[in-house]
Amino acid sequence: MNRHFSGAAEAPVQQITITIDGQEVSVPEGSTILTACDAAGKITPTLCYGDTLTPKNACRVCMVELEGSRVLVPSCSRKVQAGMVVKTDSERVRHSRRLVLELLGSSVDLSTTPRIPEWMDRYGADPDRYGPRAGKSHERDIHEPGEHHVGDGSTAATMAQPDKVDNDLYVREYDKCILCYKCVDACGTQWQNTFAIQIAGRGFDSQISTEYAVELPDSACVFCGNCVEVCPTGALSFKSEYDMRAEGTWDEAKQTETTTICTYCGVGCNLNLHVQDNKIVKVTAPHDHDIGHGNLCIKGRFGFAHVQSRKKHGDR
Repeated sequence: MNRHFSGAAEAPVQQITITIDGQEVSVPEGSTILTACDAAGKITPTLCYGDTLTPKNACRVCMVELEGSRVLVPSCSRKVQAGMVVKTDSERVRHSRRLVLELLGSSVDLSTTPRIPEWMDRYGADPDRYGPRAGKSHERDIHEPGEHHVGDGSTAATMAQPDKVDNDLYVREYDKCILCYKCVDACGTQWQNTFAIQIAGRGFDSQISTEYAVELPDSACVFCGNCVEVCPTGALSFKSEYDMRAEGTWDEAKQTETTTICTYCGVGCNLNLHVQDNKIVKVTAPHDHDIGHGNLCIKGRFGFAHVQSRKKHGDR
């Protein structure tokens, strides 16, 4: 006897058909326009979207034109409805994406953001038209909440500020931060529930900060590194990666990736070991794994250091 028999068969998932750039595509009910775009083979730029997080609609680079809508809609969060007619490459969409990329490129260091050069070229974005970038603001951390410092118009205001290196595990380069909220959500209710970080300030002076802007070791941070996992721009990175980039030795083309199981406890989290020159340089986690969904604890994320710290024969 099957004790799990519910007495009723599960209803099949309904397929919803919409039209994207003149092409009909069907996706399961509850899917987003972005999912439908992927199914139709449409390459849609995204930054704040994360496959393990609820869409925040912050970066606005995935906007598409929806017939009957007064404004462009975010494809990452808008659910499909039967009969939708969507345009992903109209002049209105291209203009919107070009402007967003230009504003981001003029104010944020996107040098470690994947695919940015491709998108800039695709949409003809020219961040330099806003003028030369302003230098680093060493006073950014002591702005009063809500205080705005107006520039003189001769340079493009930036998010630039000194790198925050206050621990041996990961580094915060907030001049690369696009305020996508992914780290806040991963640290908050969606995954870790630690609430160590949040948005401080308003408008252009907004930034990610700990409570009272204390250093990470003095905050509520448990160093799980799940914020690093979801960061799309490299604003958060392993200390090992940060140091290697500074030395000019970081080379992803030389790196291999191996999936294994964490041995620190019996939960069974999967790890992706990134290895360069026979040395583990960082650890990520597969987002499609049923146990961790891309999340790890401090041991799983950063415990790889002991592998490289073996004593030589004869050492005491």
